[in-house]
Amino acid sequence: MDMNRREFFKFCGVGLGASSLAALGMTPEPAFADSIRHFKLTASKETRNTCPYCSVGCGLLMYSRGSGGKNAKQEIFHIEGDPDHPVNRGSLCPKGAGLIDFIRSPNRLHYPQVREPGSNEWKRVSWDEALDRIARLMKEDRDANFVEKNDAGQTVNRWLTTGFLAASAASSEAGYMTHKVVRSTGILGFDNQARV
Repeated sequence: MDMNRREFFKFCGVGLGASSLAALGMTPEPAFADSIRHFKLTASKETRNTCPYCSVGCGLLMYSRGSGGKNAKQEIFHIEGDPDHPVNRGSLCPKGAGLIDFIRSPNRLHYPQVREPGSNEWKRVSWDEALDRIARLMKEDRDANFVEKNDAGQTVNRWLTTGFLAASAASSEAGYMTHKVVRSTGILGFDNQARV
């Protein structure tokens, strides 16, 4: 854009006048959409959380509303990025923006299931049953396949028939503890959800 000296001074004068009026309080009214947002979320409960999809760890604001009463079940009706979160500063990727569909999906599991060997049906089990089963199967496999020494007679203490996939939304401390537990069992096949 070509601008001569006279046009430059006109442009600066208009900018100075507009900023002076704004500083004196003569600004436009808040946008209509902003007032609707506050109205929509008035009677809701705000909960901060972390997006479960990847290892970035974006912050979420989840808004829920109950149907009245003390024991009413809260239902999430709106999810948005947390503007105060240092990772995403209020923005969300397409998967994070669609979390409300993830929560309301009829295919979402709310409890553990197991499919017995040779069966084609999944059956619901309790959390205690699921954890006991995992521990028992891991112990059986480790006892059967643990390698204490290699062919050269060196101590290796490794377990090669089982792998472990860790969650990426955990804190650094939880990741450190997970790594120590998995490596102490001798598992070498260890990776993180963030790299899968």
